[in-house]
Amino acid sequence: MTASQPRLRRALALPLGMAMATAVAFLPDATASAAPAVTTTAAAPASDADTLSYVVNVRPGHGLTAQVRTAIAKAGGTVVTSYDRIGVIVVHSANPDFATALRKVRGVDSAGATRTAPLPAQSTTDTAVPQPLTAAQLAQAQREAADGQDPLEPLQWDLPAIKADQAHRTTLGSPEVTVGVIDTGVDDTHPDIAPNFDRRASVNCVSGKPDRTDGAWRPGASESPHGTHVAGEIAGAKNGVGVTGVAPGVKVAGIKVSTPEGFFYTEAVVCGLMWAADHGIDVTNNSYYTDPWYFNCVTDPDQKALVEAVRRAAQYAEKRGTVNVAAAGNENYDLASRTLTDPSSPNDSTPGDRVVDTRSCFDIPTQLPGVVTVAATGAKGIKSSYSNYGRSVIDIAAPGGDSTAYQTPPAPATSGSILGPLPGGTWGYMSGTSMATPHVAGVAALIKSTHPHASAAQVKALLYAEATRTPCTDPYDIDGDGKIDAVCEGPTNRNGFYGRGIVDALAAVTK
Repeated sequence: MTASQPRLRRALALPLGMAMATAVAFLPDATASAAPAVTTTAAAPASDADTLSYVVNVRPGHGLTAQVRTAIAKAGGTVVTSYDRIGVIVVHSANPDFATALRKVRGVDSAGATRTAPLPAQSTTDTAVPQPLTAAQLAQAQREAADGQDPLEPLQWDLPAIKADQAHRTTLGSPEVTVGVIDTGVDDTHPDIAPNFDRRASVNCVSGKPDRTDGAWRPGASESPHGTHVAGEIAGAKNGVGVTGVAPGVKVAGIKVSTPEGFFYTEAVVCGLMWAADHGIDVTNNSYYTDPWYFNCVTDPDQKALVEAVRRAAQYAEKRGTVNVAAAGNENYDLASRTLTDPSSPNDSTPGDRVVDTRSCFDIPTQLPGVVTVAATGAKGIKSSYSNYGRSVIDIAAPGGDSTAYQTPPAPATSGSILGPLPGGTWGYMSGTSMATPHVAGVAALIKSTHPHASAAQVKALLYAEATRTPCTDPYDIDGDGKIDAVCEGPTNRNGFYGRGIVDALAAVTK
């Protein structure tokens, strides 16, 4: 197997051996940890004319005090919004010394720039877009569908892989349960998503401040289809159209946090998690990492502030009853190793290789306390070739797809990737831990449907207890070239490839 490629704006391509797709997109995911970074490559500082976004963290529950407000203004900052319950303030400033000045202010715990490029950031990398199914392919799938199946369900090998097809005979999930897709936006007009879309709980959080303008949660014409695909994997309606979601009876909300260029910045992520917490969202799906740093090192004062802000928001959401589920990442990294090389940060300006110490450098929100960290499996039920792994890091695994050269699905499915909706009323394939995460979020929603009074901690406990125990794949030679491609450590009930096991939808609705 070739070495893992650096993350380029969340889009990587694997060899395809499939008849019904020409692109496999790997998008937003996560990774990281705590102790000094071994080597860092700093981005060029912004000029005096460049306006950056910052988070200023103060004592929760005290709001924006007069002292802090005065200090922000004196340092050349303008407050965008303040999340007083967690003590996170979003500020814009063109002063390159803004964060340094605020860190000296009494009552400020930490402060840091959320990006290294001025507003708005400009992406210079490409994003792979999956090819929609053709009319002929759609017609063939419809002929294969059995009674009670949606037309494209025969191509969804991932549903029987987690017994979701069996679970649907018991329940499709409760419409009282909502999953928030914190992502690139959701096309709520798609026929597979519209029946289950929760407009009340949907929002645009890109600026760091909620925007409830009608339709603001949708992706633009040139933006990534990622969020729409994820939403359909979770709650695609069982309505005689297209695909079936893991939990086709629950609601799904679009929480857009990605800029048009595809960046997921801290202020948007904080806004998304806070919105979910305060609007009764039961589960959040987080298939991304927080830009511009793949790993945020708490030894760096800026990155420390970003970790703290997102940690506070995720913790607040869980205390309010929300289960946060996040993707582990697509670099085939062993996240339990002492050091890792990050070649892609900061991805909004000039990335450079840096060796990070995983005890002090973290992928957020994936590696935050309480977050469910998800690895990907392929059609053979083993770790996907690209999926990150690591003992005591991975909590659970689920189908995320893989190249058919490595893991071929059972007929009539022909693609080893995951089929889901695309904006504009079409469908297509994508792969990644981004696709594994919505399977877990969907099962968590089924658990919440079965146990409506369960706390977030109780839902997570059931999710882990009901997973199908999966021992290490040893040796792991995914491409059959005689070389070991990854090493799994740990027992059957908690190992580096599969965590507690592969998620089980049938157990979620029967136990």
